[in-house]
Formats: sequence, structure tokens, C-alpha cells
Amino acid sequence: MYERAQELMSNTMVVRAIWTLAGVIIAIVLIRIAQHSINRYIGDPDTRYRARKTASTVGWLLLIIYVLLLFSESLGQVAVALGVASAGIAFALQEVIVSLAGWIAISFGRFFNVGDRVQLGGTVGDVIDVGLLRTTLMECGEWIGGDNYSGRIVLIANSFVFKEAVYNYSMDFPFLWDELTLPVRFGSDYDRAREILLSSAEDVVGEYTDYAQQHWKRMLRHYRIESARVDPMVTVVATDNWVEYTLRYVVDYKHRRSTRDEIFRLILKRVDETEGSVQLASATYEVVALPQMDVNVRG
Repeated sequence: MYERAQELMSNTMVVRAIWTLAGVIIAIVLIRIAQHSINRYIGDPDTRYRARKTASTVGWLLLIIYVLLLFSESLGQVAVALGVASAGIAFALQEVIVSLAGWIAISFGRFFNVGDRVQLGGTVGDVIDVGLLRTTLMECGEWIGGDNYSGRIVLIANSFVFKEAVYNYSMDFPFLWDELTLPVRFGSDYDRAREILLSSAEDVVGEYTDYAQQHWKRMLRHYRIESARVDPMVTVVATDNWVEYTLRYVVDYKHRRSTRDEIFRLILKRVDETEGSVQLASATYEVVALPQMDVNVRG
């Protein structure tokens, strides 16, 4: 047994394999210690996340360098073996390779960052992690109304960025245009109705206007895009049943539903204060004429 152990220890590859295993164990322990210290001493979530990712990436890179140095004398043989097997490996791991390429594209191509709200395929959510193979989203919507979290965590392969469009809600312009419509009865004070919608929007989202304008000017410097109006505006169209007012405004992409709720409550309050000069409409049906009917009553 002792001679067998000496023989194994004299084998260079066995020794290198043991040192490699020791290096992996040490790397994992050091990464865990570093991440635990980061969680303990860094309070800001964004900074903490980036520090944890940096510690993990640096640890694994150092391990790779260590292994390469350990097997430096045998790299020629390893390269020949990998060259022979490369075709089979590429075919068997093509999705993994494309996902790794997707991770590189996401990291350096400004597709999205952690914290952005995106739509990948049919899934809308906030990016909570970008791994080597998969991007993790906290899902929004689905069976939940508005833009609230559904509670599901969705894992999407990074290769997806090469296959379909990526919708980013917050990358360069962290606002969305939203609209709400209000039906007003014929005969109401139309000018006052318009004033109610505009003033309500200004009171709720007016603070966004200057900030959104600054972001839009930045967009104009970087992209070939037309200037757009970011302050609240109202358009009117007459339908068969009422006068329809449409209020358009910019809103923070994470507060679309709550902002709409606040604007609607303010509008309804101010409509009630008009004491009937502005009246909201509902679907009504007018019977213009009845066809002639012959009714025979038999006793």
C-alpha cells in the first residue's frame, strides 16, 4: 500500500490534480469569505451586488491562472487534444457557447444592466442577476395587473439576445409615455374639462417634466431621433356617445399604475367640484323608432 502511494505521488499528473483540487477548494472558501464580508459591511444593494460579482469573478480568474501555470508544461498536449475534440465539443455545447457569447454581449454591448426593467420575449421583469449562462428576472405583470411583481423568478438563457428583440424600459430614457381617456357628456364645459385634465397631470407628474426633458436632450445627442414633447398634453375627439379626452404624459417606468391612480382620483375630485358644468359620460342607447306591429288579442 505504501509503495502504491509513493508511486502515485511520483506521478506528475496525479500531483497536479491534487494541487488543482486544493486550489479549487481554497478559491471557493476565499470567495465565500469575501462575499460574506461584503454582505456584512456594504449596505447599499447595488454596490453590494456589484462587489459580490467582482469578488466571484476575480476569484475564478485567479483560479484559472493558477491552473494554467500548474499545467504549463503540458499545455501543448492539452491543446492538441482539445483541437481534435473541438468539433464535437462545439456541436454538443453550442447552446452553452452561444449563451457565453450572449453574456459577453450583455456585459459590453449595453443591452441592459442589473436593475433595468426589460422585456425578453414575452417576459417583462427587473433584471436581478446576469450570470455566465442565464439572466435572472423578477417577473412583472402576467396575471397581476399593472407593473407589479408577480413573485416568479424567471431564468432566461443569454443566447436570447441574439434571437429576438430586447426591450429596455430604463436604459437611456427612464420614463414611459402613458395615456388615460375620459369620456365627457355633450353640453359640458369643454374648456374646463381640458383644464382639469392638464392641471391634474401637472400636479402629479409635473416634477418629471424637467428631468425627462434633460434625459431626452441626452437621447438627441446620442441617437438620430426627433424631438418629442414630454410635458402633459390633451387631445379631444367627438364620438357618437360623448366627447373623448385623452391625456398623455411621461411617468417613471416603475410608477405607471400608481401615478395613473393618483391622476384619476384628482380628476374625479375636480369634476365633482364643477357642480355639473363638467359631467362624465357613460354608454347610452337612444331608440329612434319602433317598427309597426299588429297585435291581435283573442279573448
